[in-house]
Amino acid sequence: MDDVAKASGVSKGTVSSVFSKKRPISKEVTERVLAVAKLLNYKPNYWARSLVNRSTRILGLNIRGESLEFGQFHHSLLNGVLRICYENGYRLLVNALPPAYLSQVENISSDPVDGEILLDPIESDVRIEERLRSGMPIVIIGRPPQPFEAQVSYVDNDNVGMAAQVTSYLIGLGHKEILFLNAPASRTVSEDRSAGYKDAFKHAGLAFKPGLILHKPLKGESAHAFGYEAAIAMLTDSPEITAVIADTDMMALGVYKAAEQLGLRIPEQLSVFAFSDDTVLSPELSPPLTGVRLHADQLGIEALRLLLEQLNAEQKNPKRVLVPTELTIRGSCAAPGARENA
Repeated sequence: MDDVAKASGVSKGTVSSVFSKKRPISKEVTERVLAVAKLLNYKPNYWARSLVNRSTRILGLNIRGESLEFGQFHHSLLNGVLRICYENGYRLLVNALPPAYLSQVENISSDPVDGEILLDPIESDVRIEERLRSGMPIVIIGRPPQPFEAQVSYVDNDNVGMAAQVTSYLIGLGHKEILFLNAPASRTVSEDRSAGYKDAFKHAGLAFKPGLILHKPLKGESAHAFGYEAAIAMLTDSPEITAVIADTDMMALGVYKAAEQLGLRIPEQLSVFAFSDDTVLSPELSPPLTGVRLHADQLGIEALRLLLEQLNAEQKNPKRVLVPTELTIRGSCAAPGARENA
């Protein structure tokens, strides 16, 4: 670093700031320092610098996943997080292990991160308890469970309002028997969407039927398998059902397969709606699936900004940021039709 500083005509502190990005350095000086560093083959010792600064410049993204495969939502969210990481000189460590492995791996050693984003909070979420106890800065994507909602910063969609809007849209088309294939019951997003679903029926003056909300098991079958099996069972036993709201596109794909097997035409005899908008999966769904844009990239961007505010001591009190959603109306929903010819 001494050699780079002398050759560049700047101080050691300026050289350090160019690489750490802790304070702004002019473009001209930055380019001069980087050119000299390249000429001298200088690379900062990452771990030595981390020990001195007590900072790794690594941020964590902890995903409570059902599998190691990412859907479009996760890819979009990652793009948003990585963009802000790159702009601020941070690396990202992604922990996306399924629930069965989380405690097994996390108890081996703590991750070398300065702060962490936690995705998919559940009731009694030990991840939140552990981070708060250790003093690690965290931001939640999703509504934290009680009593943590007032203790941590979080970013979310308005899931109560969104579920009410989706359900009201279907009721407005004339549907009264609407099956809701929801996320696992332990997830806070599941609670919020159930509340919105019930609110829509109440607002419309219709009776809410508890038996029409089914929750995917937290472990076990895939979203596609759950959508298929639940739809087969419910549409067979309750032919009065004319619409299905699915938690994800993959779950909706299972509903499509079930409708095909039962000889039900979408949307003429069965409307299908999903709380997601996976453009990669869309070609497999005919007619095109009506869904909701959750703007996952913006969720990631806002979450990382809140985390950086904590790390830079700019944020003292917990904050909440709501990212708007929008319905994407396509061809899978229509007014209910008769099933005599099914």
